[in-house]
Amino acid sequence: MQLITLTDIEQAQQRVRSLARHTPLLPMMLPELGPEQVYLKPENLQPIGSFKIRGAGNRLMALTAEERARGVLAYSSGNHAQGVAYAARQLSIRATIIMPTNAPRVKIENTRALGAEVVLYDPAHEKREVIAAQLLAGYAEPPVLVPPFDDAHVIAGQGTVGLEIFADLPAVELVLAPVGGGGLLSGVAAVLKALKPSVKVVGVEPELAADAQESLRAGRIIAWTAAQTSRTLADGVRTLAVSELTFAHLRQYADDIVTVSEAELRAAARRFLLEARLVVEPTAALTLAALLRHRATLPPSQHTVLIISGGNADPATLTELLHPQEAV
Repeated sequence: MQLITLTDIEQAQQRVRSLARHTPLLPMMLPELGPEQVYLKPENLQPIGSFKIRGAGNRLMALTAEERARGVLAYSSGNHAQGVAYAARQLSIRATIIMPTNAPRVKIENTRALGAEVVLYDPAHEKREVIAAQLLAGYAEPPVLVPPFDDAHVIAGQGTVGLEIFADLPAVELVLAPVGGGGLLSGVAAVLKALKPSVKVVGVEPELAADAQESLRAGRIIAWTAAQTSRTLADGVRTLAVSELTFAHLRQYADDIVTVSEAELRAAARRFLLEARLVVEPTAALTLAALLRHRATLPPSQHTVLIISGGNADPATLTELLHPQEAV
């Protein structure tokens, strides 16, 4: 299977320059970690509040004129949906997005506000891939499918996060990234291993949606059910399985995938909100939760980067995170 290259990611950076921001590295004080310097990569500061603008933007920017005229179709739990919708609006491309009914309301509303047509489905009884195939079959000239992670252009776009990390912090030794379908971890790990092989890149999942960790350790893709993954508050990583493409990248480049509990996830999100003063969605707190839980077993590092994947949280979720007595 063809893996993406450093050149692919550098080309993606040129394509998405007009769509995605170069987000800064922000230091975060964590006294319990001693001299380790921890930096946050705040992708919640992107125009759509998520790193997903990078992969979606790279895929749409690479479309031919004929493909743009046909429009695009995507499926997503929320952030990829907004990334596709935003890029499509900027490029005057028609976009249809398939979203689960249990996606945060703010993500559904934002996707519609960006001009995309939203088709909702029940994840407990329907599969988004089947719905996408049915919709595509109804067109004489079907739109181009833009998957959330199973696409080389999407992975390369997400890899631009790693390019920026290395450019801003060449001394980086450890990077932690959330894992859903594996596109972000695949791209970031691929570029950092190419630029600095000694860098350790570790993915993070909730214990309640740990299909990628199980797959990586078993050496084969293992899928979880929607009933299993829907239990986690981290809606951005409720993907049922990684793809063959992302799994190949993870096996080649990722150093490990670790998990955290829901209580640890909530506590980390609260610290981001109150100490880093950043609005984050629960998925974005996975990396801090992992660093605090697994510091003794993670690779040693004096310069660590935590990727904050997004900030699209419903107000009710933010209120809940700020009241730890309500945590489960």
